[in-house]
Amino acid sequence: MGEPYLLPARLDLSASTALAADLAERLDADLTLDAGKVMQIGALCTQVIAAAAISLRENGHSLSFVNAPDRVIDQLSHLGFTPESLAEAGA
Repeated sequence: MGEPYLLPARLDLSASTALAADLAERLDADLTLDAGKVMQIGALCTQVIAAAAISLRENGHSLSFVNAPDRVIDQLSHLGFTPESLAEAGA
């Protein structure tokens, strides 16, 4: 597994296109997303991460979502996810 991908502080609508492009380039190996600096995560970026998790699993790889601050865990819970369930989306 390579270096963790450090997620930006704001994962809102405006970040979704860049996030999707960045993750698409990393689907050929196990991927760790470091959420340590994330202050906000919205529905669209959550969907982008879930789609990456599904694509990775289909290719025999895994996604890990680590260092999520409490506020991000709370935001994910409003969307029906935990960091663990997001990493295992579609399983």
